[in-house]
Amino acid sequence: MNKEFRESLVLDESKNSISILTPKDFSFKECLVFLARSNNEVLHQVKGEYFFKLIKVENELILLKVSSDQNRVLIEFPDQILRDEIRVAAAAFVWDLFDLDRNLTDFYQLSKNDQLLQQLINQHFGLRVIGIPDLFEAFTWAIMGQQINLTFAFSLKRSFVETYGESFKWQDEIFWLFPTPNVIAELEVSDLTSLKFTTRKAEYVIGIAKLMADGLISKEYLQELGSYEKKLSKLVEIRGVGNWTADYVLMKCLKEKSAFPIADVGIHNALKNLLSLEKKPSVEEIKKLSTSWEGWEAYVTFYLWRSLYS
Repeated sequence: MNKEFRESLVLDESKNSISILTPKDFSFKECLVFLARSNNEVLHQVKGEYFFKLIKVENELILLKVSSDQNRVLIEFPDQILRDEIRVAAAAFVWDLFDLDRNLTDFYQLSKNDQLLQQLINQHFGLRVIGIPDLFEAFTWAIMGQQINLTFAFSLKRSFVETYGESFKWQDEIFWLFPTPNVIAELEVSDLTSLKFTTRKAEYVIGIAKLMADGLISKEYLQELGSYEKKLSKLVEIRGVGNWTADYVLMKCLKEKSAFPIADVGIHNALKNLLSLEKKPSVEEIKKLSTSWEGWEAYVTFYLWRSLYS
């Protein structure tokens, strides 16, 4: 638990909420737009100005009701009275989810000499890279999304989660937790192909689940590798993980701001729209365009993705 996080916490006396003081350059509203991009999202819900997310802390299912008020994020625990350490763990999850320990001064500085980036930041100021703190979820979601449209990917995720994940009921609604590697490692390929996974994707997901269940790959292990290049090299050794998948995982789970899934169709579509091009730019054209983004490619990517949603 770092110093910035500790100093941001505000515990109340009721035991059913906790607040995080947020940086001035954070917009919960901008993040909500991205979180609400699919009506078929199974792992969280956006209802008006609230974001609902199920997590697990010390084997206890905890429902988070997250909102924002001026310079803070309020995390409520509906109908649950929790110990301080549980509430702090929940706050740490939200802190990580919204990348709140990131100082964006240098990122915003880049925009002064980059018209495209300046346009994105002016439109979506305060947006943070919304992460996927769970490594297995990040791997699986990236693999699900390989070579299919986003609509089908969300349907595939819903089937997967509702079949193998844990659930929590509150006010007649069901909230879901992503399946664990230990559960998926025990499956047969046919279990996932029956959910419309391709054979290859089923093999990849089960293979990664086994690596994680056996302790051969973990978030902690990858973080200890140090540099972005070392992490990327290790990830692409895993069957089913190419450069796009590796960069996605590095960006969304390991918070590597240099990660750049340059072949991503969303990046290409966003650039086509923003630059009023007749066709999507090539990878080589994007490489030339991105020379000034060095060290912040993940953030530029996320702002480009955000531009695709109203």
